Amino acid sequence: MKNYKLVILSLLLFSTVSLFAQEKASIVLNVDQAKDVINKNIYGHFSEHLGHCIYGGYWVGEDSPIPNTRGIRNDVVEALKEINIPNLRWPGGCFADEYHWKDGIGPRDQRPEMVNTHWGGVTEDNSFGTHEFMDLCQQLNTEPYICGNVGSGTVQEMSQWVEYLNFDGISPMSELRKKNGHPEAWNVKFWGVGNESWGCGGNMTPEYYADLYRRYATFCKDYGDKRLYKIAGGSNSTDYNWTEVLMKNIPLRLMQGISLHYYTVPGTWRDKGSATDFDEQEYFTTLKKSMAIDQAIQRHSTIMDRYDPYKRVGLVIDEWGAWYNVEPGTNPGFLFQQSTLRDAMVAGISLNIFNQHCDRVKMANIAQTINVLQALIFTKDEKIVLTPTYWVYDMYKVHQDATLIPIEVNSPDYEIGGDKIPAVNASASIDKEGKVHITLVNINPHEATEMTCDLRGSNLKKVTSGEIITAPKLQTYNSFDQPDNIRMDSFDGGKLKGQTLSVTLPAKSVVMIELQ
Repeated sequence: MKNYKLVILSLLLFSTVSLFAQEKASIVLNVDQAKDVINKNIYGHFSEHLGHCIYGGYWVGEDSPIPNTRGIRNDVVEALKEINIPNLRWPGGCFADEYHWKDGIGPRDQRPEMVNTHWGGVTEDNSFGTHEFMDLCQQLNTEPYICGNVGSGTVQEMSQWVEYLNFDGISPMSELRKKNGHPEAWNVKFWGVGNESWGCGGNMTPEYYADLYRRYATFCKDYGDKRLYKIAGGSNSTDYNWTEVLMKNIPLRLMQGISLHYYTVPGTWRDKGSATDFDEQEYFTTLKKSMAIDQAIQRHSTIMDRYDPYKRVGLVIDEWGAWYNVEPGTNPGFLFQQSTLRDAMVAGISLNIFNQHCDRVKMANIAQTINVLQALIFTKDEKIVLTPTYWVYDMYKVHQDATLIPIEVNSPDYEIGGDKIPAVNASASIDKEGKVHITLVNINPHEATEMTCDLRGSNLKKVTSGEIITAPKLQTYNSFDQPDNIRMDSFDGGKLKGQTLSVTLPAKSVVMIELQ
């Protein structure tokens, strides 16, 4: 009987040890194999004439009591400069293909009004146009990324916009720019040739769009020694045929980038799900769909590799993020949704994946910066709120222009309802000062994960800092009344012994560890 009890005790002990082992993760960083640079433009942003993104978000006008510089909100500029925003895509989105840029220049009281047919049917007074956008980019010290009108515009219209912004000599457009108060050319590098031409940008076939692109791109001229980075309107999510046709039919000399749009929608397009009222199953589904962008990037990249093995054409994920139902009581055409800890997870996972594919992914733009979809900032009159997604960008800014460290992750699974996904997601880089940064996401909402990290090919001496984003509940969010429910805090859970880093990742957390 005594031996029988001993066997049972041994089995229970073995089961306990096995279960505990499943809660551990191991990561290998091959520090000496780092070679591909994480382009800072992966941390770009997207702002459309949609809802209160532009008006009330960036732009309040020069007569507003809200502190501003030439009509642009000071608090928004300060917040975005803090996270080193590298580029800003404008004016859309669907709005780009009904926007005629000449309506947005000259004296504001003389600019014609238009109807924003895509987003709420509201009147657009064009008070925020080309000069205001360029002023915003200069205040932010960021690169402008302009999306031209292919859907309802002409080749001449887009060609003249490039000339207006970039030509320093004597021409009708440069003289018009000078007349409107800006003698020097701005030299805008990034140009999108249309937006979602498969949908709101014209409902085109890929063959038809490829022909249109060749024509429009031909007349988007380089002036002087400044070379344009022309971005073709690429695929909707997993439409691999669209990528195939464009890569096959557009000469590489005419195209520097091809876009990809990928939204994480937990429900259906008719009923996307609530931004704040969700259960654990919906949380799981959201993150599983978010992780699926990894496979989409791989498959699009494989197609691109056949036509462009030297990776001269960048994959530009210029619209991505979580998309839920609008908040109750808000204009359905304004796409305003709250942002919870779940969205910090979506942001952390997605940016880690983009980092890992930095050999092909050269730019990404979250949708959208202010008051729309997975926003970083909410504004209401004079108030401003920084969302959980904002704090992820603040944490991850250390990866901008750093060199990717190849990483192998062995993660336990997070399982629910018989389905499972890896609990730990990560990326790592080394900067010009030799500092190593590891960003980690533990999506398991219940269990901490014990992680050991083997730092191969390095001579790191210490953990110099750590940061964490977490909250008591997955549904926690920041509001105008409670703006600090979620923010980035210091984290001291990383310990270095020799070349092995040990970290306890708290449940439902995003963590950054710095070593030197």
